Amino acid sequence: MRALFLIPGDAVRQLQALPAVAATAQQLKFQIQVACPPSVGGIWDLVPDVEKVIPFNYSEATLADWTNLMGSVRDPDFQACINLAQGRQVDLMLSMSHIPKRLAASGFSATEKVKPLDQGWPPQRLAPYLVPIGVELDAQAFRLLLPRSSLQKATGALPPGQGPVLLVAPKGGPQDWPRENWSTVTQAIKLRLNDLRLQQSLQPGSPWSQRAAQVAASDVVLASDPVTIELALLCGVPLVALGSRADDLPARDGVTGLGGTTPLTQVSVDTVLGALGLG
Repeated sequence: MRALFLIPGDAVRQLQALPAVAATAQQLKFQIQVACPPSVGGIWDLVPDVEKVIPFNYSEATLADWTNLMGSVRDPDFQACINLAQGRQVDLMLSMSHIPKRLAASGFSATEKVKPLDQGWPPQRLAPYLVPIGVELDAQAFRLLLPRSSLQKATGALPPGQGPVLLVAPKGGPQDWPRENWSTVTQAIKLRLNDLRLQQSLQPGSPWSQRAAQVAASDVVLASDPVTIELALLCGVPLVALGSRADDLPARDGVTGLGGTTPLTQVSVDTVLGALGLG
């Protein structure tokens, strides 16, 4: 049996859906197919339960694209569709499918409409979509299971030494924490931990398995980059998330959000050091 997930949006939104997809596959013993933008389809290689990724640009799809997607949807024996997309086109496509359970927040194609949660860590907000198919979502319990080869490669690429590994991942741009603050905080940490091993996050465009493994191989992550923040949460690595509200993060030891309700320029170096336990 199979389930189809229709997930528009960027890399962060795809990462936030990982726990829901994995829970569906594991609890129902379903094979999973995901229709998502081609630029972020590689993320789903991180979930072995996903048998197929259907590349689909929701915002730019032509009539021919929708027709092709309908052909892909009608062919396999799907038992359920979790639809996170909206619009008349997706409703028309799903209404002509043979999928018996079609779950969505709105739209005339839904066989059952759900009320998504509007507070809390975004991965857990998808729980209402899974209740009608008998799946219980505990997003906090989810952890990425990465291949040993990827983890070994990431460990081998760490700076030499035996000290703790701090991964820093600035988002960049005018709204980010000032560049001089990143430099100041890393120097201050080195003064306190002279055996600290510091590494920068891999560049966007690097293979997703490498990006996830680099995060998993770190002891602590200091990030304002949203993708790195989500990877750290999914890997269970201690995290200081700049620009994130506490309400949008899991209530977990070792996870701190700073600057989510105020401009990042107002977050001091001392505040970050305190969040890292070095105040």
